[in-house]
Amino acid sequence: MPTANSEMSDPAKNSRQRIPVACLLVLAAFNPAAAAPAILEACKSCHAEDGAGVGKTIVPVIAGMPAVHIEEALYAYKDGARQCLEEPVMCDTAVLLTDENIADLAAHYAAIPRPSLDETVDDALVALGEPVHRRLCARCHLPPDDPDVADVLGPPLHGQRADYLRYALESYLSGTRENLLDEMKEKISLLDEGDIEALANYYGSY
Repeated sequence: MPTANSEMSDPAKNSRQRIPVACLLVLAAFNPAAAAPAILEACKSCHAEDGAGVGKTIVPVIAGMPAVHIEEALYAYKDGARQCLEEPVMCDTAVLLTDENIADLAAHYAAIPRPSLDETVDDALVALGEPVHRRLCARCHLPPDDPDVADVLGPPLHGQRADYLRYALESYLSGTRENLLDEMKEKISLLDEGDIEALANYYGSY
């Protein structure tokens, strides 16, 4: 499986050159025992103070995501199970995190309620997306306020930014993003472009 250190295309290398280096230098210089403020500062450059993100297509909403799902994502980036071709700063930051840092960050963002993004959605596509969700996604992706949301395999997608969902789902379909679970790979293979747009509108309407 490709790792965070795999060969990258020239555009990805150029993207790496635009990483907020100051954030990474602050992280590297900090004592892990007192790193939480510095690490949060680095995370805010992409995920914002409230975990809603700064509007970049490749940055998801992480506020209100169960801590266990945030931890799983951070370890996937840290260990190289998920590569960072389009968001190299994520891997470069994650590799510096200690287990304690990861637990603290996960608890911090999990405690923030998922904000309302006031997404503009197409009601007809919302209606089409609901049965696709029920058929393929509902078992592993519950709403963030569901009492069992932390116990299922996947993070909540309801209330996620629609453009991020399009980016992520299209990346899975094209093979430029790894499926970390075989079940996810199977479900993704059953989607088509129309399903992606319907799901993006359905989850964005939450």
